[in-house]
Amino acid sequence: MRKVCLGRWILTLAVAAVLLPLPVRGAPLVVGSKRFTESYILGEILTRTAEDAGEGGAVHRRGLGNTGIVYAALLSGSIDLYPEYTGTIALEILKGDAPADLATLNRRLAPLGLGAAIPFGFNDTYALAMQRTAAEKLGIRTLEDLARHRQLRYGLSNEFLNRQDGWPGVKARYGLTAVPQGLDHGLAYEAIAAGQIDVIDIYSTDAKIDRYDLRVLADNRQFFPAYDAVVLYRLDVPQRYPKTWAALEKLTGQISAARMVRLNADAELRGRSFAAIATDFLAGRTAATEAAASESFWSRIFGPDFARLTGEHLVLVFASLAVGTVAGVPLGIWAASNQAVSQPILAAVGLIQTIPSLALLAFLIPLSGQIGTVPALIALFLYSLLPIVRNTYTGLTDIPPALREAAVALGLPFGARLRLVALPLASRAILAGVKTAAVINVGTATIAAFVGAGGYGERIATGLALNDNATLLAGALPAAALALVVQLAFELVDRWLVPESLRKH
Repeated sequence: MRKVCLGRWILTLAVAAVLLPLPVRGAPLVVGSKRFTESYILGEILTRTAEDAGEGGAVHRRGLGNTGIVYAALLSGSIDLYPEYTGTIALEILKGDAPADLATLNRRLAPLGLGAAIPFGFNDTYALAMQRTAAEKLGIRTLEDLARHRQLRYGLSNEFLNRQDGWPGVKARYGLTAVPQGLDHGLAYEAIAAGQIDVIDIYSTDAKIDRYDLRVLADNRQFFPAYDAVVLYRLDVPQRYPKTWAALEKLTGQISAARMVRLNADAELRGRSFAAIATDFLAGRTAATEAAASESFWSRIFGPDFARLTGEHLVLVFASLAVGTVAGVPLGIWAASNQAVSQPILAAVGLIQTIPSLALLAFLIPLSGQIGTVPALIALFLYSLLPIVRNTYTGLTDIPPALREAAVALGLPFGARLRLVALPLASRAILAGVKTAAVINVGTATIAAFVGAGGYGERIATGLALNDNATLLAGALPAAALALVVQLAFELVDRWLVPESLRKH
C-alpha cells in the first residue's frame, strides 16, 4: 500500500502559490477601457500609439466594467489613462449639475491628481431610440412624446439606469413613469429588433442605428450634455512618458463622429478585431470591406492571444486553489475537532459562496486598492473555501469511531493520529473537495476579466459587448475544455495519492 502524504502535497501547493509570478505594475503605460465597443477601440488606438512611441511599451486592460470601476482603477494607479467623455466626467465623476468645458474640468480634476486632454474630435451623447416603423405608427419623434405612451417597454443598459445623466434625470425632466428592465447594451439592438422591447438607450455613434432602422428621439428639452471623447489621465503621465504623451497628443481631432461610426461598424457589423481596426486607423487605412467572417471558428479559438489567455486563466485557477487548500484543509480539521467552532466556520464559508461574483469583485477593488489579478485571486480563493472546508470536515467526521478509538488506545498524540490515521482515511473526501473547488474556479475565473485579470473571460466579455456568439464561444469552449482537463487530472491524482484499499469503498 502506498503511503499517503497529504501534508507534503498541500505544502507543495502552498509553495507553488507563493512562487507563481503575479502580474505587477511595471514600466509600460497601462491603458484601460470600459466594456463597450467604442471604448475597446479607442483603448486599442491609445495602446498602439503608445507602443509605436518606443518608450517602454503599453498594456491594454480591456473592458474593465462601467465608469465606477474604471475610474476607481485610475484613482488607485492600476491604470494610467482611459478614454472618457466630458459629460460623464462633469456629471457622473465630478458630480456636477451642468456640463463644463475642458479647462473647467481640468481645474476640478487637478486636486484628484487627474486631468482630461486629447479631445478625439467627436461627440458621443446618450439618446433613446425606437424602431422607426413603431415610432411613426405612434407619432413619436421626441422624448417628450414618450410620456403619452405608458404601454411602451423600456430596455436600458444597467449603467444608464443608475446614472444621474441617464434614466433618473431623463425620467424627471420628461415626466416618464415607465419601469425599465436592465439589459446589456450589446444585446439591446437584437432585443428591440425582435420586438421584445420598444425603447432602448443608445450612443449616438453606435453602428447599429442604421442597420436596425431606428429613430433617434429628439432631446427637445436639451437634457443630455455634450459627451466629447477625451483621455482621462493621471497628471504624472506626461512626465513619466514624455515621448508617449507627445505621440498621444497627435490623436487630437483625428476622429470625426462619422469616422467613429465606421470604426464601430468594423467591429460590430464586419466582425473585425479591435487590434486590426486600431492598426488600420493608425496606418491611415479604413479596411471597411475586410471582414473577419473569412476566419474559421478554430482560428478564433487558437488565435494569437490563446497562449496568453490560457496562462492567465491557469494562474487565476491554481494560485487561488493552492492558497484555498492551504487555508481550507486546516479550517476543516479545526471544525471537525472542535464542535464549538464547527458551525460558525461552515456557516461563514457557506455565506461567502452566496455573494454574487461581480459584487464581490467590485467590493474587493477599493479594498485591495487595485484592479486585475489581486482582487480576482482573493475572490477565487474565497469561493474555493466551501467545498474544501466542507469535504475535509465531512471526511474526518465520517471516520468510524472504532478506528479513532483504536488510535487513541495506541497512545498516539493528536498530531500523530491526524497524520497517520485521520488524514489518510479522509484523503479521498478532501481531494474530492479540492477537485470541486478547482472545477468551480475554472468557471468563476471567467468573471475576472471584468476587472482586468484576463483569462478566457476576456473573450466572453468582448463577445457580450459585440453580441458576437463566435467570440463568446471562443472564450467559453476553452474554459469548458479546461474544466474537463482539470477533472481528469484530479481523477489521476486520486489514483496516485489515495490508497487502493480506500478507493474500493
